[in-house]
Amino acid sequence: MLSTCYGRIGCAMMLAAALWPRAGFAADADNGARLAHRWCEACHVIAEVQTRASTDAAPPFATIAARPDFDAGAIAMFLLDPHSKMPNMSLTRAEAADLAAYIGSLARH
Repeated sequence: MLSTCYGRIGCAMMLAAALWPRAGFAADADNGARLAHRWCEACHVIAEVQTRASTDAAPPFATIAARPDFDAGAIAMFLLDPHSKMPNMSLTRAEAADLAAYIGSLARH
């Protein structure tokens, strides 16, 4: 029983490590912007030039980026896990990292 528990924990850790965006691979915020226009702008305000989205329930990307706890890796992981309020975009790990990098680029420094 104990070895099964360690096996499950080990498998979960290996899966998380495989899915987590790697620091050595730079995400492409420009590609993230293209993905945002394709998948996100119907519900989110994704750029300053966009005046409003179709719903007030989805936060603007700049608001997400401005959060003190913003973490591009966490956003990428969130995007890889389908949610009932969002379409299943079937993003690759690289695309999720690109989209998270774009969102992060909207933070005002």
